[in-house]
Amino acid sequence: MMKTLFSLGHPAHFHLFKNVIKQLEFEGHEVEILIKKKDILEDLLAHSSVEYNNILPHGRSDGKLGILTGLIKKNIGLYKHCKVNRPDLMLGTSAEIAHIGKLLGIPSVVFSEDDVSVIRSFATLTYPFANHVMSPDVCENGRWNSKTIFYSGFHKLAYLHPNHFNPDYRVLQKYGLPKKSFVLLRFAKLTAHHDEGITGITDEIAEELIDLLTKHGNVYISSERELPLKFEPYRLKIDPLDIHHFLAYAKLFIGDSQSMAVEAAMLGTPSIRFSSFAGRISVLEELEHKYKLTQGIKPDNPEELYAVVDKLLTTPNLRDLHETRKQKMLSEKIDVTAFFKWFIINYPESFKTITEDPDYQKRFMDKNIQAKVVEE
Repeated sequence: MMKTLFSLGHPAHFHLFKNVIKQLEFEGHEVEILIKKKDILEDLLAHSSVEYNNILPHGRSDGKLGILTGLIKKNIGLYKHCKVNRPDLMLGTSAEIAHIGKLLGIPSVVFSEDDVSVIRSFATLTYPFANHVMSPDVCENGRWNSKTIFYSGFHKLAYLHPNHFNPDYRVLQKYGLPKKSFVLLRFAKLTAHHDEGITGITDEIAEELIDLLTKHGNVYISSERELPLKFEPYRLKIDPLDIHHFLAYAKLFIGDSQSMAVEAAMLGTPSIRFSSFAGRISVLEELEHKYKLTQGIKPDNPEELYAVVDKLLTTPNLRDLHETRKQKMLSEKIDVTAFFKWFIINYPESFKTITEDPDYQKRFMDKNIQAKVVEE
């Protein structure tokens, strides 16, 4: 039996690993979860009744010094933990598992769906020490491509693939929310290490959007950053575990959050990304140009944003069109959770297998989805 340690540093990482953790535990493998304080991460874990240890309970401040200080504290916390409870394998999206893994001789797998050009500082600080990097096959990891395990999928398919998630309209009903007659706005905080110099939806642009959108239905705002009082009536007040059901039934998603734009694409919800990251992230570029499931707009062109919003909201059968595109995407991607589980349970032999035969991962494609797309 494997003893694995998962390091979670963001609410998105809870979703990324929650299904594989559940399956590993069900099959009798020992799993440990270490986290740092970050947004609603602890709320998600608590609501899911998942046991964890917090090695950075007070979080960290924004800025380079805060990031460095936080990393040092996490390294110390992880080192102390591993000296007492040594795992067979460490997995996560954080630098400390690579650092402490290298120091103690514990294999580490760092998961990333961002190109090195977007997270250069993190990659330089992390990838040299990791045993492996796990990334979607459209990612560009530069000089670390040789140690990357490329898979045909996306992080978000680990929890939004139909084998693991199906939207339930009853979740919306308990909040009295309408079906497909609302638009969701998402405002990111943009204070992560890779967000320096990045801009998105300003309060002025948000106000223009709300004026435009309210003509077509209800508007809800999900925000990491503090909202002006005038936007508070639009704040989405739901259990954070229910957000993907809400996103799945939205008429349209607009935001400066790259993560939620990918999630919208996985669910077949039309989405617009208004961010300096537009055109720079391979995962979103594939979803935009190959599958036409999202659209990126640079923040120096708000007039284009308003025009695209108006066009989408007046397009007949928009959701049906995106559902067809989503099914095509799913037919060409693997069940990511099933692949992760196989890789972990069979490590290190699994690394040898996937390195010698990258097409081995096709075993994790869903034949029912492929057959449905062929029929259509």
